[in-house]
Amino acid sequence: MSYLQGEKPISITKLLSMHAEGEKITMLTAYDSTMSALLNRCGVEVILVGDSLGNVIQGHSSTTPVTVEQMAYHTECVNRANSSAFLIADLPFASYGDPEQALDSSAALMRAGADMVKLEGGGDWQVDIIHYLVKRSVPVCAHLGLLPQSVHLLGGYKVQGKSKDAATHMLEQALACQEAGAQMVVLEAIPASLGEKITAELHIPTIGIGAGADCSGQVLVLQDMLGISPGKAPKFVKNFLDGHTSIEAAVKAYVREVKSGKFPGPEHGFAG
Repeated sequence: MSYLQGEKPISITKLLSMHAEGEKITMLTAYDSTMSALLNRCGVEVILVGDSLGNVIQGHSSTTPVTVEQMAYHTECVNRANSSAFLIADLPFASYGDPEQALDSSAALMRAGADMVKLEGGGDWQVDIIHYLVKRSVPVCAHLGLLPQSVHLLGGYKVQGKSKDAATHMLEQALACQEAGAQMVVLEAIPASLGEKITAELHIPTIGIGAGADCSGQVLVLQDMLGISPGKAPKFVKNFLDGHTSIEAAVKAYVREVKSGKFPGPEHGFAG
């Protein structure tokens, strides 16, 4: 199983090739060097330094308090121990409101070690930001569906894209993000059937988190998949530490189950 060998760093070219060949991509969040090293040992292809650190590290009720400076700090920590995984860092809330600000924020994260930045939303202005960044050599991952930075606007953490019109609109947004130059898209909390349709229509990888088993890969917040996050876990989460004696064994189980298609199961998805 070559993906466990860590022979050379994972590139976006490799991820695009995996998508084209139908090999599932594994992604998990990390926020420090210890977990970064562990994810590397376990063969996780993509590490996301998520603004979810606002919840699981800082104890906030949402991601909106997180700053670019904090994201850069945690990206640096993760990068120091990262030997092979592709490293993505979130652009936090209100850090990409216009093209110039987006470039400054992205530069800070890439100087800290990120291989790609991720931004939320597929509206016209976000698509323009993606195009602006890509033209200036900043690789971008889009994020559609449930947008944690917009939770106050959405009225809570709710499944998105359930109606026919909403699903059509999200597919159009995904295609627009791809056309603007995004090389990957995270799909969060959408019907499994919509995740399947978007994945089939795009030539870039889709990474699902509550978007069904047909996405090109899967991502979970590390603390969620270890069952140590406070409160009730989202439906799309599985506790991989259950039945295993170490964090490393749990992460290896996650990698195996994503690769084999065992995770996510129907019980982790949403109907349209």
